Amino acid sequence: MAKIETALEDRDLPRELVWVKGAASRSEQGEGLIVSVVIPVFNEATTLEELLRRVLQVDFRKELVIVDDQSTDGTREILERIAREGVQAIPEAKPAQFIGLKVLFQEKNQGKGAALRRAFGEATGDIVVVQDADLEYDPDDIPKLIQPIADGDADVVFGSRFTGTPRRVLYFWHTMLNNLLTTMSNVSTGLNLTDMETCYKAFRIDVVRNIQIEEDRFGVEPEITAKVARGRHRIYEVPISYHGRTYAEGKKIGWKDGIRALYVVVKYTLKR
Repeated sequence: MAKIETALEDRDLPRELVWVKGAASRSEQGEGLIVSVVIPVFNEATTLEELLRRVLQVDFRKELVIVDDQSTDGTREILERIAREGVQAIPEAKPAQFIGLKVLFQEKNQGKGAALRRAFGEATGDIVVVQDADLEYDPDDIPKLIQPIADGDADVVFGSRFTGTPRRVLYFWHTMLNNLLTTMSNVSTGLNLTDMETCYKAFRIDVVRNIQIEEDRFGVEPEITAKVARGRHRIYEVPISYHGRTYAEGKKIGWKDGIRALYVVVKYTLKR
């Protein structure tokens, strides 16, 4: 950790937070909803810049909140450069309606839940969207994801990988476990979701402000689901595309995370 701190200090960067302004202040941008796209990142050096290019070019008003979870594969250095130089440091980036960028560095590796806890606390938009950095989820789906909130119909929107849109066919047992987790979550919450474990979730900012994330790792998905259900928020699902990775391509979630998710579903059922 000391080496990372020294590297940051040598570059005259704050150790924990960098804020890079867009071309104009929020008040100068005019009317319209601002979307905070929160991106937890861990060892995604091969996909991070392409993911950021894709998010930036989608035409909606946005700020990016990126949390690096102590990456060791070069991801951290990429983010240090972006924090120092702004999004122009991303090759071939063509930002559309870009408001600003926050880059945060975790002091130690803690997991996706901890990264989201920190990112949610830094988000300032009207809507918050969770985006993984691994290219499994297509940023072109974000406008569709946030539309029910923008229309005033929903407080929370889940993007479902299992409702008819193109998706890469991969692991049978992953699908079975996902279905089991979603079913158990639905029994616990009374919802009828088709994809509780999806990364793509969108929230009104006031919903996020009232969620106290306790899970540090992948158990955060059933935890958030249980808490938004308990809050009696209006929840929608929309179909999204899915381009899943193999483990050889860098997929991280494993069977132990599935077991933890089962535990978390039971845990928050008992805590109601």
